[in-house]
Amino acid sequence: MSAVSVSETEVRTILAGAVDLARRALVDLEPTGVGVHLGVRAEDECSATHRFEATLPGYHGWQWAVVVAAAPDTDRVTVSESALLPGPDALIAPDFVPWDQRIRPGDLAPGDLLAPPAGDSRLAPGYTATGDPEVDELAGQVGLGRKQVLSREGREDAAERWYAEFGPDTEMAKAAPGACESCGFYVPLAGALRACFGVCANAMGADGHVVHMGYGCGAHSDTQLPTGAGSPIYQAYDDAAIEVVAVAPEATVAESADLPRPDSAPTEADDSTTSSDTP
Repeated sequence: MSAVSVSETEVRTILAGAVDLARRALVDLEPTGVGVHLGVRAEDECSATHRFEATLPGYHGWQWAVVVAAAPDTDRVTVSESALLPGPDALIAPDFVPWDQRIRPGDLAPGDLLAPPAGDSRLAPGYTATGDPEVDELAGQVGLGRKQVLSREGREDAAERWYAEFGPDTEMAKAAPGACESCGFYVPLAGALRACFGVCANAMGADGHVVHMGYGCGAHSDTQLPTGAGSPIYQAYDDAAIEVVAVAPEATVAESADLPRPDSAPTEADDSTTSSDTP
């Protein structure tokens, strides 16, 4: 019989000693996946749970649990149930999160459908069209005639999100020469959000994004090009200029010593060459 580690002092001796019985029950299910005995814990007066190490591949830190039982007036122990359970160091899957809580902005792909949650507080009921073309045209501009329109909470939620990403407190806006409010690429929104928000139409700026009127970037329509006078800090660099290098006098004398003097007498080699050419 294996040594027994008892975690609860009230475990009856007959239950604590049923290690081999519990192991045999597991070996019948998984002959090669049962490791050492880890301990026993009392469930109540008539039952206890024996724990064994699980040696199955991929189940590091898991434990086998076998519940044994014995009536108060008997010396016979039986196996009630067994299970594979995660231990304190087991690798287990993270808690399940419903898909509607996992999805994030940007996850929607072409062809995907995403319905708003039931009772979405961001939406409010719209109104039925009247049939009057002039009235319905104006109503369409402010959201009437649609089944649902943005509620106040929905507008505030969008405004906070846009303000945080493209607002006057961003680093881009602080370094900009001007605000979007005065930019020719700024297209104001319709409705209540028009007072503070618009869409950038500059492909080199925040193109297509809703920006706060106080946002700005270096591509403002009033941005002036540099005058071309160059930097006032550094001198202009002329890569075609000639660089004059001073030569040391010693080097000049050494180089000139190797050249023949005009008035020097011809050498013997020179005489032989000259005489051979003379008829």
